[in-house]
Amino acid sequence: MSALLLLAGLPCYAAGDPVRGEALYQGCTDCHSIEQNDVGPKHGGVFGRKAGAVSDYSYSSALKNSGIVWNEETLDKWLMDPQGLVPGAKMFFTVTNLQDRSDIIAFLRAQSK
Repeated sequence: MSALLLLAGLPCYAAGDPVRGEALYQGCTDCHSIEQNDVGPKHGGVFGRKAGAVSDYSYSSALKNSGIVWNEETLDKWLMDPQGLVPGAKMFFTVTNLQDRSDIIAFLRAQSK
């Protein structure tokens, strides 16, 4: 019973499929790419990077000062509700489906190696 209580406090993620994530990421390319900044910052190497740290992109002060480091948990929260995670951030696009978020995150993780 105590093991179940301990597990209840851990975040729950669906297993991500990076191939499906790559297809879903095409919906992000109106603003982002892996290798270059556009309306949004580039995503290559995002895992382990501090939010607001790409030197040649103009981030909101809110994101620059957030102290967030991108990982599965923070990216999941960001994609689910960027304004809820960092009020005042520039991004308003959301990914409400858990599996879609997990797949996009798996794709981004693969692009960070």
